[in-house]
Amino acid sequence: MTNPREIYSQIGEQAFHDLTAAFYAGVANDPILRPLYPEKDFEGARRRLALFLIQYFGGPTTYSEERGHPRLRIRHMAFQIGQTQRDAWMRHMTAALDSIELEPETRAAMQRYFEDAATFLINRAEGEPERIPLRGVMRGTPSP
Repeated sequence: MTNPREIYSQIGEQAFHDLTAAFYAGVANDPILRPLYPEKDFEGARRRLALFLIQYFGGPTTYSEERGHPRLRIRHMAFQIGQTQRDAWMRHMTAALDSIELEPETRAAMQRYFEDAATFLINRAEGEPERIPLRGVMRGTPSP
């Protein structure tokens, strides 16, 4: 079994940039995910994701040096992520994984991480009322 912290040394930095470029190419036209990204272009988001993945998979800690602790749940609370969004995210990440050359064990380890992380970031149940942001804090929609 591949140790996720050794993947960077196996595939190198460019693979993460290629992976995130392929991922965001898919997200760009996705009716479920595109609204979650307020930026007109994805370069900032793509770079942040690449740096995070590089760090997570054993590479340089540039992400933390620039942005601090990843705090994935907190950073994603502003976005309504249900099973539908998680599944759409996984479709694009799986396609991105398929677009780069990886050893089967390496691909499986990355896929496992992405599935677990995507599930961890779910912050609303399907059918739950939309939340409205209030000065940077997400709050539930009041009941009538």
